[in-house]
Amino acid sequence: MIKCPISKILLPIDGSEHSRHAIQFAGYLGVSLGKNLTGIALLCVVTGRYMKRHLPYVDFRSEILKLSDTFTKFKKRHIKQNIKPVLDEGEKNLRDMGIKIKIEKMILDGDPAQEIVRIADEGNFTTIIMSRRGLSDVMGILLGSITNKVVHSAKRQTVYIVGHRILEDKKYPISKILIPVDGSSYSMKGVEYVAALVHEIKSCIDKIILLRVINLAFYEKSLFDGINPEKDAKKILEEAKRTFIRTDIPKIIIKTKVRIGDPSEEIIQEAEEGDYNLIVMGRKGRTAIKDFVLGGVSSTVLQRCKNPTVAIVSSG
Repeated sequence: MIKCPISKILLPIDGSEHSRHAIQFAGYLGVSLGKNLTGIALLCVVTGRYMKRHLPYVDFRSEILKLSDTFTKFKKRHIKQNIKPVLDEGEKNLRDMGIKIKIEKMILDGDPAQEIVRIADEGNFTTIIMSRRGLSDVMGILLGSITNKVVHSAKRQTVYIVGHRILEDKKYPISKILIPVDGSSYSMKGVEYVAALVHEIKSCIDKIILLRVINLAFYEKSLFDGINPEKDAKKILEEAKRTFIRTDIPKIIIKTKVRIGDPSEEIIQEAEEGDYNLIVMGRKGRTAIKDFVLGGVSSTVLQRCKNPTVAIVSSG
């Protein structure tokens, strides 16, 4: 039996416009998943930075401040006036999009990235959906740096970094999917993940492109070693394609493509030319972006492909 890879979604939000876009993406994806989605949680992490804007004269090195009545009262007022409305708005937006299951709302203190990953692990969330970045007027945090830390640390969850493009068909936020493959077991995790997901929402998918980029820098060496790069690329793509066919996904929506050049540049160019709304890549599960399956390629794609959503598949 094929199991849907998305069952519980953790949605960190901060009240920014980018954060609202992540809510929109999560909502329409959740509706597409139907009964497969069993849980969704909205999370706001309160940091001390907002205090600096309102109480600039305070010495934040003093832990005593955290115990003072002034700090406690100010924090409660801040949460009531600024944080809870963000969560309530997020819940309303999800309901308006058709989410019917229980929506949990959480407010925590601490380092945002650490708390996001901790809650994701403790709550057995399969998926984290976040905006690429968004300087929040509510929380005073740069979500870009937080997103990077979460991507580095969330080994058990697939992390979706929602792109900037406004979706033309908002009800089907991942209708065009690009999957770069390199033949490794890690890139195949990305293939297997998408196959399991699309098996549940195949009616929402227009096309899936399996892309193999032949690195021009190693083309001559491969020939010298007796390896035909183009034949090898075809073999890798056919293996990936069989994964989809085994899960009863219509052949007509699965295409393979070979490009020759610098891998990161070719993936980015393909993403732009193909107007994809989701790029899926596997990862090794270690903590540095350079350790993703495609190495520095994944890092470059993640940083430069700003319009489509990028998903880094769990290593677990």
